[in-house]
Amino acid sequence: MRAITFLFTLIVATATAWAAKDKTTTLLSPDGTLKVTATTGSNGMTWAVEQDGVAILLPSAIGISIDGKEAMAAVGKETARKSIDKTTELFYAKKSAIRECYNTVTLRLTAGVGVELRAYNDFAAYRIVTTNGKRQRLVDSETAEFRFADDHQAFVPYVNDNRGGERWCYSFESYYDEQKLSQMFADSLAITPLALCLPQGKKAVVLDAGVENYPGMMLVKGKGNTLRAEFAPYPLQQQIGGYARLNLVPTERANYIARITGNQPLPWRAVVVSRNDKDIMNCDVAQLLAPECRISDTSWIKPGKVAWDWWNNTNITGVDFKSGMNTPTYKYYIDFASKNKLEYIIIDEGWSSSESLTEELNPEIDIPALIDYGKQRGVGIILWSSWRNLIGSNPDGDIAQTDAIMKRYADMGIKGFKVDFFDRDDQQVTASAYRIAESAARHHLLLDYHGLKPAGINRAYPNILYFEGVKGLENSKWEPRVGDGPLHNQPRYDVSIPYIRMLTGPMDYTPGAMENARRDNFFGNNDHPMSQGTRVHQMAMYATFEAPLQMLADSPTKYEREQECTDFIALIPTEYDETIALDGKLGEYSLLARRKGDTWYIAALTDWTPRTLSLDLSFLNEGTHEATIFADGVNAEKEATDYKRTVQEVKKGDNLTIKLASGGGWAAIIK
Repeated sequence: MRAITFLFTLIVATATAWAAKDKTTTLLSPDGTLKVTATTGSNGMTWAVEQDGVAILLPSAIGISIDGKEAMAAVGKETARKSIDKTTELFYAKKSAIRECYNTVTLRLTAGVGVELRAYNDFAAYRIVTTNGKRQRLVDSETAEFRFADDHQAFVPYVNDNRGGERWCYSFESYYDEQKLSQMFADSLAITPLALCLPQGKKAVVLDAGVENYPGMMLVKGKGNTLRAEFAPYPLQQQIGGYARLNLVPTERANYIARITGNQPLPWRAVVVSRNDKDIMNCDVAQLLAPECRISDTSWIKPGKVAWDWWNNTNITGVDFKSGMNTPTYKYYIDFASKNKLEYIIIDEGWSSSESLTEELNPEIDIPALIDYGKQRGVGIILWSSWRNLIGSNPDGDIAQTDAIMKRYADMGIKGFKVDFFDRDDQQVTASAYRIAESAARHHLLLDYHGLKPAGINRAYPNILYFEGVKGLENSKWEPRVGDGPLHNQPRYDVSIPYIRMLTGPMDYTPGAMENARRDNFFGNNDHPMSQGTRVHQMAMYATFEAPLQMLADSPTKYEREQECTDFIALIPTEYDETIALDGKLGEYSLLARRKGDTWYIAALTDWTPRTLSLDLSFLNEGTHEATIFADGVNAEKEATDYKRTVQEVKKGDNLTIKLASGGGWAAIIK
């Protein structure tokens, strides 16, 4: 018995001695309501997050292996602790300036590796920082866990439709599977952001930010109520393939995820926490954790709206030429854009050959003539390009081919490129995205990135005006019917993305359908597409969705037939001085107000549930204002195109009643 007692005492004493070697570091948000706790020691590092004394994130592992060695098994030594409170001007965003207010601490662990933690009032974040000198080192793996206290309901955007069957090659477009953590598919990757519904109406959103020269973070189901990060291994071999042979699809990947040299901070791992759903739409996490602007002169960057050809299949009528990918059609688009004061048109896929942006171009499209025609009418031209045709066959190579293409078309007078089919975010692609942006900036070209999720690069290079990475309006072209309606609930998705996808940056959703349908009469049609929900649902997207380069997706002919709606859309800006999230619930509805100068632009969206909202106009200045309002018509429940336009006087403190039809919307301009 004495031997057993002695052994038990020895075990306890040993455990206590090891525990004594651990160090706990705490960090509070500036308002004191959010707490980050980091524990370091021989067993590695964890972090935990609380809000209002309630556990949001349980102790979750942080780790990294470099050159075959785990680098986190040490007691952290504080090397910096400080408080930041400053205002930073932004370029082409939902606000002209943001307040950067947070507390931070940096812990040094093993030689060459540290962790910086930050606590903001509405989110917590950390990043691993490396100091490697000039020698290249290999990151074998990174550990990032997000452990939760319960089996929470989640909005999970799974990877699907892989390009060429390759696990890590994907377009970053997903509807949300709404399921509990325990119900997640164990063999499936999920992209970020991913949202969770916590008790007491709280929400948590997990994401990465500030991704540069490193792979993006995917999430998978971990043990218990845990999300675990996975990262694409570095590509060693690749071949042309995927959709329409537009991709470079890796055929061999390394046993490491990144090559790093010098002093490199890795991307941020963040958890946004909200007490009310609308607060998520006020969060500036993506801007606050992004690299600072690297373009000294941004005066040439001109956001605006775009007349787009692809969604409407260049369907125009009432003309004496055959519409399609040809010069007369694009002159018509330019005339339409000029008449409605739209800044740009896009010439999408089909102007160039499938293998080159400079050879065997479409002889039916005279690019120089269209550039001159557009200049005379104040309309710029943006060209579509696949990523692989822009960078060449060697993504790790120099920027010479990209730079030559950029210079060629900039000298001609092109205003930018829509770069499509990245469809990966391994280190090779994220590094390439920065090189393309730098080259485009040198030649004063705008960029629209497709097949790549936003992760901070657009603050470093604000000539990248937005990204796709969203199940936008294009999906209506091929949406199948199941039973009495479409397979996917697009209106519910429309009122989910302002709380999830839009957290990470502006999105190329391409709204503006003039053919609108109820659930029972919607069907996918590639050549004559329509949208789910009402006409005003589409119109309200222009002030709801952040997009400094916003599309008008439908045919110019249809907009001309609906000039009253078109005039309203044309007045809505694509950048703002102020944004206020007024009301909303994830997956159900949203209500936002945005200000440009002295004018307010207000929009509400709902899912298939009709609802009535109250709009408090206390944010207006004193005096009388004129409100131009578009609302769902009394018959919108039967005919989705039905709307009503009214003009009325309003003043500060008034309350307006907003009635939203099923799949409806509401939009107003208040001057």
